[in-house]
This record gives sequence, C-alpha cells and structure tokens, in this order.
Amino acid sequence: MYHADDTIAAIASAPGGAARGIVRVSGPDTASILATCFRTAANVDLSDVCAATAFSGTLKLSGSAVRELGADVYFWPDGRSYTRQPVAEIHTLGAPPLVAGVLRTVCAAGARLAEPGEFTLRAFLAGRIDLTQAEAVLGIIDARGERELQAALSQLAGGLAMPLEKLRNSLLDLLAHLEAGLDFVEDDIQFISPEQLQSQLDEAREILEATQSQIQRRELHDDLPRVALLGWPNVGKSSLFNALSEQGAALVSAQPGTTRDYLANCLDLNGVAFRLIDTAGVEVDVQMGNAAETNGADIAAIAQRMTASQAEACEIRLLCIDSTRPLNAWEQQELRANHFAKQLVVLTKCDSASKPADRPPGAVETSAVSGRGVDDLRRELQTAVLALKRSQTAGSTPQRCAASLSAAAESLSRASELNRTRAGEELIAAEVRMALTELGKVVGAVYTDDILDRIFSRFCIGK
Repeated sequence: MYHADDTIAAIASAPGGAARGIVRVSGPDTASILATCFRTAANVDLSDVCAATAFSGTLKLSGSAVRELGADVYFWPDGRSYTRQPVAEIHTLGAPPLVAGVLRTVCAAGARLAEPGEFTLRAFLAGRIDLTQAEAVLGIIDARGERELQAALSQLAGGLAMPLEKLRNSLLDLLAHLEAGLDFVEDDIQFISPEQLQSQLDEAREILEATQSQIQRRELHDDLPRVALLGWPNVGKSSLFNALSEQGAALVSAQPGTTRDYLANCLDLNGVAFRLIDTAGVEVDVQMGNAAETNGADIAAIAQRMTASQAEACEIRLLCIDSTRPLNAWEQQELRANHFAKQLVVLTKCDSASKPADRPPGAVETSAVSGRGVDDLRRELQTAVLALKRSQTAGSTPQRCAASLSAAAESLSRASELNRTRAGEELIAAEVRMALTELGKVVGAVYTDDILDRIFSRFCIGK
C-alpha cells in the first residue's frame, strides 16, 4: 500500500564525491523540517513563503563532526512542485559524509527515508504525470546513449501521453452520447447518428493504430544491443563483418570508401543476441580535425553523418585498426578518448605470424582471411553484451502496453462492426467502455499496487 501523506527524504545526487550534493524532501512537513535545521541568510520564515524560491543559508547538522554547513535550498511551498506537495532540494558540498549528514538531519527532524522511485510515484499519484511518463523518467536515468535519451525525453514530454489522452477524451465524449441516448431511448431522442458514431470510432481507431505503430517501431528499434564496427577506411571492417556474420552481405574491396551506407545484421552467440553494424570508414581532414563534409548533398558527407550517428547510438564500439601500418592520429585519439559506449579494440589483417608494430593493450588480433582471432572476438562480444545494463524504460513501456492497446483496438473494431449492423447502442457502449478500461491501464487511470511495484521498484532511491 502506498502512502503519500507523510514527508520523505533521500539523496538525489549521484553516488560518490562531487562539487555538489543534493538531498530532496517532499511532503506536508517540509517547511517545519527545514525550520529546525536551516537558517536563511536573510532570516526568512519559510512558513510565510508563498511561491517557489531559492535561499542561501546555513544548515545545522545533527550527529556530525561538522556542526554547520553552507547550503542553498530550493523550496516549493505548494502544489506547483513535481510531486504536488511542498518540496525542498538542499544543495551543498558533495562530500558523501556531508550529504549523508544532511539526510540524517532531516530524518531526525521528522522525515522518513524514501523508497525507490517514491518521488516519481507521488508525482504519478498526484496526476502530475502518467505511467508512460513515469517510465520515461527511469529511461532518462538509465539511458546509455543519445538515441535512448531522446526516446525517453520524447516520452516524458508527452509523446505517448498526449495522443492517448486525446483518444481517451474522445471516447469518453462518445460514451457520454451513447449513454445519454440509452437514458432517453423511450423518448426517441437521438444524441448521435450512426454516421457520426462511425466517424468518431474510425478517428479513434486511427489514433490508436498510430500509437501502436509508434510503440512497435520503438520496440523493434531498441530490441537488441547495437555493436558498431568503426575505423579508418580500408581497415577491413566489412571483411570482419562478413566473418562474424558468416555471410557475404558486406561489399569488400581494396578501394577505400567502398562502404557508403551502413549494414546491419542480427547475430546470436550461444543465446546472446545483438545487432552488428558495419559503417563507412571515418574520413577526417587532418588539418581541421573534423569529419570531411564538402557538400550537404554529397554521398560521402551523408555516409560520414550516418557513421557518426551509428557511433553515437551503439552500446559497444568495435574500433578496427589495420595491423599492417602504424597508428594514425585519429586512431591514437580514439584509443585515448572516454566513450559513452564500451569499446573493444580489434586489430585486423593479422595474417602473418609477426606481431603488429602498434599493438594497443587488450586488442584482439584477427584475420578475416584465415579466421584467426574471429572466435576470440565472438567470445569478447558475448561477454561485453552480457555485461550491458540496458535501459528498460522506454523499453519497458511497449511490453507493458502492448496487450492493453491490442485489446482496446479489438474493442473498437467490434464497436464499429456493431454500429454497421445496427446491433444496438448498449452493445457499442459496452465495447467503448472496455476500450477505455484498457487505455486506462496504459496511462495509469486504472492500476493496481502490483503494477506500481513492477514499475517503481526499478527506480533508484531519490528519484
């Protein structure tokens, strides 16, 4: 059972030391808790504050060697906060002992430790966000790349919530007309004609089908981890792609720049599945240090943009380096860079028995011609994919919603058929009610504690 009438607190900043640490407080006693431990620089009484305000001041810590600590407090005194409760964020030095001391202090003053995801849960229960947006919050936290982040941000901004809310409102209006007609059936008053009813049902089905299509595209797009082959032109990426895939899908040539588009293939290594992507070789202007792009419509420039996009979206980078020559400046830079995705270094063209001249530590030596090292690379990939912690947010929404959206679509289809055969408005109203119930499950208008547990238990504390 979830309670939202007490005051909760948690550390809201990332674990570890930092320049700033944050403790978040939400609940009806927020102002009185702050009054016991925080003094504003201007001696403002927080109980008199009526609008969101930022204060600088001093915290008095309890049970700590540090008795006073400078802090900034961002205070929302009313229902215009994230949780629709009085909320405070205490910002101070990010040393873990100090942040823990602030949390102990506010808990000693009357707050309790928040459960995982409880701040977002309160925002949902208060109607600030729906379930799809709550899942998007987790998606933003867990996003492992720009693609996942943008999908979650779009969902949080209402990319799913707004069309579903429009659909629910349309069906509620339609149901009101149908039930009004049933109430006055003996008076022969028609509140909506069969033609108008069919038009509204068709419009509702179109919105629902578009939403299903949007979710299905996201599910197909995000279903597997993405592994991208990256490197200088003619280092043997396409040959390695074919060797790993055990197919000849990629065009191989000694001519640099043969690959202009990217190729993708789904691989399954002993039950570990991922999407392998072969990209165009990176072409860099050595003097400028940027990807060559002479003309926005130029094929080479388009290929470079696609390569950059795949490098940004992937979760594992296979940096391919030609073992027959020394490292160039771009490769040296990539070996030193800190990438968002995990990077495996692969030496290609290792046909000879001699060691490559430049051998980065941990590099896997391969030859697409002889097959040398290909199995070793497969094992490295299997381990790397298994180690991924993939976001389940915007990824969890399709699985959670699919059955309800399908059931709603089936109800609307039956309602349309009933209307065409003039089977009776009471039967049509029953199908519309069923569709509304299923859509309510998606956005959270209809929910159970079990559903909330499954969603919010994946959150970290403080969110």
